Amino acid sequence: MNQGEVVFVVGLCIFVAGATFALIKLLDRLRRKDAESEAEQIVTRARQEMDARRREAELEIKELALQQKADAEKEFRAVREELHERERMLSKRQDVLEQQSEQLLKQEKIVESTQRKLTEKIQECNRRKDDLTKLLDLQRQTLHELSGLNKEDATKRLLELLETQLQQETGSLVLRYEKQLAETCETRAREALLTSLQRYAASHTAETTTSTIDIPSDEMKGRIIGREGRNIRAFEKATGVDVIIDDTPGVVIVSAFDMIRREVARLSLNKLIADGRIHPSRIEEIVASTQQELERHVQKLGETACQEVDVHGLHERIVHLLGRLQFRTSYSQNVLRHCIEVAFLAGMIADEIGLDGNLARRCGLLHDIGKAADHEAEGGHPKIGADLLKRYGEAREVVHAAAGHHDDLKLENPYTAVVAAADACSASRPGARRETLERYIKRMEELEGIACELPGVEQAFAIQAGRELRVMVSSKETTDETAAKVCRDIVRAFEERLTYPGEIKVTVLRETRFTEVAR
Repeated sequence: MNQGEVVFVVGLCIFVAGATFALIKLLDRLRRKDAESEAEQIVTRARQEMDARRREAELEIKELALQQKADAEKEFRAVREELHERERMLSKRQDVLEQQSEQLLKQEKIVESTQRKLTEKIQECNRRKDDLTKLLDLQRQTLHELSGLNKEDATKRLLELLETQLQQETGSLVLRYEKQLAETCETRAREALLTSLQRYAASHTAETTTSTIDIPSDEMKGRIIGREGRNIRAFEKATGVDVIIDDTPGVVIVSAFDMIRREVARLSLNKLIADGRIHPSRIEEIVASTQQELERHVQKLGETACQEVDVHGLHERIVHLLGRLQFRTSYSQNVLRHCIEVAFLAGMIADEIGLDGNLARRCGLLHDIGKAADHEAEGGHPKIGADLLKRYGEAREVVHAAAGHHDDLKLENPYTAVVAAADACSASRPGARRETLERYIKRMEELEGIACELPGVEQAFAIQAGRELRVMVSSKETTDETAAKVCRDIVRAFEERLTYPGEIKVTVLRETRFTEVAR
């Protein structure tokens, strides 16, 4: 490259550099102008916003000032109203105080006048007291002079008179409270009995044990009798019963005092009739096996009864005797069912009156245990039962309940009375016992007839199904002493001439009447 070209290039570079510098300066100037104008705009906008915010702040300050002013005015009005209200209340209180002050002045005047009157009345009373004292002294002296008694004697007579009056009043009070107590006890007893009877529901008349045996044909009667009567004799000897064979078709009757024997005979004869082999050796074999079966059955019946009543710990002999009661009846009432019923009733009555229900059930279950052995020992079933229970270690309450449930003994514990009441309820409730109408009427007539045979008896009435007899005696032919003798004679005649369950109460009434006619 030559020198001219180099100069041209250098000159061109310098030109370009100068142009570039000039352009940069121009652009910088233009950018500065834009920045200044933008800064002026920003400052202008800031000033405008500041002015707007200053105006808004001024408005808020004005509104706040107005609100505070309104609140202050409202509070001021409230305070002013409160002050006015207090002022009115103070005015009212002042008026009330003035009125009270006036009333107090009036009351003070009244009190002063009343005090003056009281003072006058006290003085007058003192004067009258002195006059009365003098008058009493005068009367006392006059009484002493008239009666001839000094002060001590008069006081003694007055005290004796007061003591007599107090004794009469005390006696009347005692009688009145005794009457109330008797009525209350009767009501409570009636409620306890009714509650117990309503809670316990038993069957009515129990089925009786039968002694009739059905046979398939009349030819069986000949086989039962046997050749020359050897079968029937062997049967009666083995069982201890009487076999009655009459013309009644299809029936053989077994008769025995001991119902256990009769039951053994009935079951044995039924087995022999069903087997068909009837001869002395077979009869003895069947009777022996039947006796063993019946003994087990009796023991099971006693255990079932104990479980039903929830009585445990009895001796095996007592349980066996309980089972024997299943084959004992009293006026068609099964004695075992009767004992169970009495046990339940006695337990309920005991619970009602606060006694031990378990002990009462035990007493009720065993009260008639003597009926299971009354044909084996002498005496009535209460005594026999008490001896048996005492022998086998029963409690004193149980023994006494068995001995005294028919009021034969003096009551020593309440369980005897509970068992007696339950026994009476069980025996006398409707449907418990069954008796033919003819026999019932005949027994009532016998009771009334025996009483009417005695001298001085006018009328006799049997009541309560023959458990009580009321006798009317003549007041002209008898006295109180002879009436008591008539009552004892009637009781003695019943005991000697009649057979009856339980007891019969005899009441003799003697009435004296006086009649006059006014003309």
